[in-house]
Formats: sequence, C-alpha cells, structure tokens
Amino acid sequence: MGGEQETGEPRPAGGGESLLTVVVALVANALIAVAKSVAAALTGSASMVAEAAHSWADTGNEVALLVAERRGSRPRDAARPRGYGRSAYLWSLVAAFGLFTAGSVVSLWHGGTELWADLQGEAETEAPAYTLNYVVLAVAFLLEGASFLQALRQVRRESRRWHLRPLAFVYRTSDPTLRAVFLEDSSALLGLLLAGAGVAAHQATGDPVWDALGSIAVGLLLGLVALFLIRRNMDYLLGEAVPPVLRGRLLDLVAGHRTVARVTYLHVEYVGPRRVFLVAAVDLVGDEPEPEVARRLRALEADLERDPMIEDAVLTLAAPEEASLPRG
Repeated sequence: MGGEQETGEPRPAGGGESLLTVVVALVANALIAVAKSVAAALTGSASMVAEAAHSWADTGNEVALLVAERRGSRPRDAARPRGYGRSAYLWSLVAAFGLFTAGSVVSLWHGGTELWADLQGEAETEAPAYTLNYVVLAVAFLLEGASFLQALRQVRRESRRWHLRPLAFVYRTSDPTLRAVFLEDSSALLGLLLAGAGVAAHQATGDPVWDALGSIAVGLLLGLVALFLIRRNMDYLLGEAVPPVLRGRLLDLVAGHRTVARVTYLHVEYVGPRRVFLVAAVDLVGDEPEPEVARRLRALEADLERDPMIEDAVLTLAAPEEASLPRG
C-alpha cells in the first residue's frame, strides 16, 4: 500500500529537503542582514536601510519556518488525532506577518520619510559611499542566489512529479516552508536589483529622491509577497481541498483496495504538509454480519493510513441506492 507511487506527494521523514532549504536560507539571510546593516549605518542609503530590514525580516522568518518544520512533523497523538501538521501553516503565517511588518512596513516608512525630507530640502547633502553599497549588494546577490538555487531545485523536482509548471506548483503545494523560502528568495533577488537601481540613480543624478524611491519599491514588493503568503496559509488553516489530480489518485487508492467493491463518497482535505484527512463511504466485497463488517472497516482504515500521506482515514458504509464515484 501507499508510498510515492500511489499519492505522488510523499511525506518527508524528519522534514526532509524542505528542512535543508530553510537552513540554507537562514544562514544566507543572517550573513546578508549583518552586511547590509553595516553598509546602511556607514552610508545612510535609504535603499540599503530597506534591504537591511528586508534581510532581518527574512532571517526571523526562517527561524519561524524552522519551528514550523519541527512542530508540523510531530506524530499524531490522543490530543491531536489528525496530527500537528496545521501548526506548520500557523507558524508560516507568523513568518509572513513578520515579513509584512518588519520588512514591508519598515521599508515603506523609511523610504517615505526620506522622500518627504528630500522634497522639503531637508535631506543630508553628503554623498553616500556608493562603492560599499555596490559591494554589499553584490555579495548579498551571490548568497541569496545560492539559497534561491536550493529552493528552485526542490521546486523543479517536485513540480515535475506533478506535471506542473514550477510557479503553479509553488501556488498549489501543501508545503508552506518551501513556498515561503522560494518566494522570499525570489523577492530578495528582485529587491536587490531595485535597491541597486535606486543607489545607481542617486549616484548618476545626485538626487537622493531615487534612493528613497528604491526603498519604497522594495517595501511594496515585500508587501505583495507577504500578503500572498498570509492568504495561502489562511487557506490551509481553514481546510484546503486537495487538487483534482490528487483526489483522483486517492480515490483509486481506496476503490482499488482488495476489500472494496465501490466508493460512493470521498472527502479529502489537507491537515498538514503532504498530509490529508480522508473520509469515504464504501461498499465492501461480500455480505457478512454487521460485527464482521465493522472489523473490516477498521482494518481498511488502518491499511489506508499506512500510506505516508494519509494522516487519518474515516470510513462508513455506502447505501445501496448511492451511485459509485466515477474514476478517471
């Protein structure tokens, strides 16, 4: 029973590759945050302040995502019969909110205050150390790129399994840590380009307004990514239905069992990364007394739960007049 060939989205043991992806992102963002903070303090660049806030927010987010990986992978017990998987979405929601407040809001506020000061003629006239900014941005791009490549490799590998484009997989995957790291790293690389453009425009024109606009652009970018992550984590906390292709595979898994004659009802929803709660109405093979049928149903539930993806299975008997579900 079960495994990768049936459901296509096996549950990784101990966090698997997603844990590695988060750790790589955490180390990269911590190093980048320190470098950007030093550059921001020495140069006073609004774009560098925004980028420093971005990286510190990302570093805090990775810590929350590590907690999500550890809490979400705990096995179910009497207190949580469907496991602790949804805690991964809760901690990922905390991380996304942190990205919004510590990243987006800080960047927008700092950029806005700098822009207002520039327009009022109150900005400092001393030119920033452009070379230092460029060096830090270049090093950050390399470190951020290494983290992004790790996330991209995982996304491509898993999207091929589902025959989806990588971005479609990022939207649909039940793994909140992979989605968060991929989008945060993507936005970080784009944010570095925006910050670099702001610094370069400031250098070329001598007008600090461009630096402030770079900070505002980074803030808007982070806000959009954070709001998207918040929305997707809320979807899973409220009970996200599985995609049709996975529902079809799970229907085949139940209907193809040696003791099942037909399936008339199937409900499947995510209760964690790569984990589902399955409810089905089935007609069993044979015509046995009620006590034996009850034992066979319990045995079938236990058999289905051996699949790495099925956290909990609840089965009931189908009524004779109910139509069988079509299998595609």
